[in-house]
Amino acid sequence: MARLFGTDGVRGVVNEFLTPELAYHLGRAGATYFGKEKEKPTFLVGSDTRISSPMLESAIAAGICAAGGNVVMAGTLPTPAVAYLVRTEGFDAGVMISASHNPFPDNGIKFFDGNGFKLPDDVEDQLEAYVHESANNELPRPTGDGIGTIEVKMDLVRHYGEFVRSTVQTSLEGLTIVYDGANGAASAIGPDILTGLGANVIAINIGPDGQNINRQCGSTHLEGLQEAVKAHKADLGIANDGDADRCLLVDENGDILDGDQIMLLCALKLKEEGKLKEDTIVGTVMSNIGFHKAAEELGMKTVSTAVGDRYVLEYMREHNLSIGGEQSGHVIFLDYNTTGDGMLTAVQVAALVKEKGKPLSELASIMTKYPQVLINVRVATKTGWDSNDIIKAAIVTAEGELGDEGRVLVRASGTEPLIRVMAEGPRLDELQALTQEIADIIGREQGLAE
Repeated sequence: MARLFGTDGVRGVVNEFLTPELAYHLGRAGATYFGKEKEKPTFLVGSDTRISSPMLESAIAAGICAAGGNVVMAGTLPTPAVAYLVRTEGFDAGVMISASHNPFPDNGIKFFDGNGFKLPDDVEDQLEAYVHESANNELPRPTGDGIGTIEVKMDLVRHYGEFVRSTVQTSLEGLTIVYDGANGAASAIGPDILTGLGANVIAINIGPDGQNINRQCGSTHLEGLQEAVKAHKADLGIANDGDADRCLLVDENGDILDGDQIMLLCALKLKEEGKLKEDTIVGTVMSNIGFHKAAEELGMKTVSTAVGDRYVLEYMREHNLSIGGEQSGHVIFLDYNTTGDGMLTAVQVAALVKEKGKPLSELASIMTKYPQVLINVRVATKTGWDSNDIIKAAIVTAEGELGDEGRVLVRASGTEPLIRVMAEGPRLDELQALTQEIADIIGREQGLAE
């Protein structure tokens, strides 16, 4: 049986995989686990704007209460807000209902401990065991005053907004910023944070209707933001994803800055301020070759982890480092928050633009990006590809053609039925041909999803 938890919680199509019954059992499991340390643990529960989020919120809250835990429902707020509020408001655990950048039919459930960190694999395994026990009616069922309570506090997101603004001491007055909320969790708080710092904000995609989250907008679809930045002659554009733990940027010319470039800019600022611990940035195996070269030239070191912000965070915690993240826009400022934080990242870069008095394009020129091609193959099964001799031979052949000038990386997605094929090197046409060849072979060998 496949593991219930992926790289970012439990995620899947609602009512197909992620049912309200599963959410209920996850709630009972969570309350049982955290109830070992404290009688009646209190959970903060937040969600994004999907049509299914209220249903899943209600189900997981019922499960928590049925196992003796208490619930505070915080409504719509970003994932990093849950991480921040859990640790600052004295909650014992947190739950975020979101499928992040996935389309609206999907949803997800992720847990945070009382310190605002996502749970390690061994704890998720224990929760999964409790889920099975709950489904078999083997977990305790308290009665009377042993049943938990539910309270609604919709104003908690305001505390998160105040926190994000407090991380910069520079007014953004004079900057024009286009903000794309992806019709997601930060649609309201995102513009509020930026205007509160003095910026002139043009907000787009901040009208969630339950089905338009991430639809041709946000950090996975930047075309509209690029056009808006140029049309409004803005200084920069900011794009979050559905739960606002990601941030990608667009400079004044409409060109995109990815997570590698954002990390590099923010790390250099920390280094100049004497706050970059060990002069080190933590990236992933997807980070661009240009990221590593630029960091070295600027007197900084880089480390690469497996893909997934949880692996970046684990390394940062183990080695007490300041900043890390992913090319996709998850950037972790561990001195401020315990997970990737799209709004925190946005205000850090906006403040840098204001402080330096230079266009974002000029600031970003410290890094030269190597061409990188990524093809996502939607497959019938994403297991077994790495032991398939035909696929392995195609990868070895491509690596041989690139030689020392480039690299090939093939991996299965942790959250979707995809196998990702990436190649990097100096010649774009060669990369496109090599990645397409490998992708076609994977599709034939693994079967394409219907």
